[in-house]
Amino acid sequence: MHYDYVIVGAGSAGCVLAARLSEDPGVTVALIEAGGQDAKKEFRIPAGFPSLFKTEADWDFSTTEQEALAGRELYWPRGRVLGGSSSLNAMMWVRGTKEDYDDWEVPGWSYDEVLPYFQRAERRVGSNAGGVYGSEGPLNIEEQRDPNVTTRAFLKACDELGYRRLDELNGPSNEGYALTPVTQKKGRRWSTYDAFLKPVLGRPNLTVITDVLVSRVLIEDGRAVGVVHGGQEVRAAREVVLCAGAVGSPHLLMLSGIGDPEHLAEHGIDVVRPLPAVGRNLQDHLSIGVFRRCPRKVTLAGAETVGNLLKYLSLRKGPFTSNVGEAVAFLRSDEALPAPDLELIFAPVPFIRHGLEKEAAKEEGITIGVILLQPDSVGSLTLASADPADPPRIDAAYLTGESDLKRLVFGIREAEKLMNARALEEYAGENYPPYPGSESDELLEKHVRENSETLYHPVGTCHMGVEETSVVDPELRVRGVRGLRVADVSIMPRVNRGHTHAPAVMIGEKAADLIRG
Repeated sequence: MHYDYVIVGAGSAGCVLAARLSEDPGVTVALIEAGGQDAKKEFRIPAGFPSLFKTEADWDFSTTEQEALAGRELYWPRGRVLGGSSSLNAMMWVRGTKEDYDDWEVPGWSYDEVLPYFQRAERRVGSNAGGVYGSEGPLNIEEQRDPNVTTRAFLKACDELGYRRLDELNGPSNEGYALTPVTQKKGRRWSTYDAFLKPVLGRPNLTVITDVLVSRVLIEDGRAVGVVHGGQEVRAAREVVLCAGAVGSPHLLMLSGIGDPEHLAEHGIDVVRPLPAVGRNLQDHLSIGVFRRCPRKVTLAGAETVGNLLKYLSLRKGPFTSNVGEAVAFLRSDEALPAPDLELIFAPVPFIRHGLEKEAAKEEGITIGVILLQPDSVGSLTLASADPADPPRIDAAYLTGESDLKRLVFGIREAEKLMNARALEEYAGENYPPYPGSESDELLEKHVRENSETLYHPVGTCHMGVEETSVVDPELRVRGVRGLRVADVSIMPRVNRGHTHAPAVMIGEKAADLIRG
């Protein structure tokens, strides 16, 4: 099989890139995805996303034992399906701040330079104060259709504490509070597969190959000429582009002989291009929950009723439209910081262990998740073996940064103030386990170590830069290998002060222009 471009990974960036490159009828594009179709109804119903975790649509990764987190191995869900993680995430469209992109200090990637790519993708439905969003792109960005009454109370609590109300969350600064804009269309999930790829599947120059695990990039005389899967080759006359994410892209580079020579030698892999930075610079957002019982029957606990299902199917209203993380607030742990380093996410349900605690999901309760947006901790991803089917070793090195634990405790105390605000007094009852209360910093530190989880935002493992030690250059070309690029969140030099779905889409949009020249 021969094509002009071969793209590996049909996720948030890969779907965008395949759709854009195939706009040119003079080129042929192959998009290869390890997973399959988004056939289950849970892909459509927003509130159903936790039920997709640990299914065939999920890579179901785990970290190594995290010493600073009581030796726990943390579960990392990642999408193994058309649309990638955009098909099983919480649909929150949160770009980050101006400082995020300016601080990368990479030519072509400042905030003002990437903003048009966000807007090119966006189709804002609802308010668009100041023209923050694009209005004609494929990806619907909607208002919450039916926010829970406790979510409205949370917003009032934020106002009560003096937080700034944001007319639009995705402006240059996100400091303040707002309802979460969501990637939905008329109350159903709108993944990058829905928005970008599905409408163009009929193009004769676009081939989508599913349920195929790529084992390595085929490199001849220093040039990427295709990929290999199951002993078969898919050839690329122009370029191979990896869009396999912060786990998949570095894993595939190493399997292809691109990485730290000593590490590759340990697994008997011949070195094609020594590039020690591959797999390093891993960053992620760590989250810890503050949970309270709710004395009133108003939360998402009773959502699964026939009446609510009929309400969703007929009107696209009710609790099934919820993305769970219905509102957010961004704040600084230190006024001297240039931008927020903490996020508070409100959920009208006890969202414990990724929503996999089924009994907790049936309890009337509320959650404020505290997220560390700018961790000092930096981890790494390495090979477990030379077998492509073996997942890599993921060491996120959580809480190894000097200030991380202290700032999370600060965030918990802010969450407690909100829980105790007048606006939430009829909804925030006693503490709900495993949250122990905030009697002392020591108790809160123990809670963080024993109960924190990922917010699903790993980045940085193929980081971009102007320095020769970076994995990719500012045009996303892998250093020292012609015809090979990486275009996903693994190229981000620093994790953003937001969520990573939006920048993944932006990277896919910008990569298309870089490739087309």
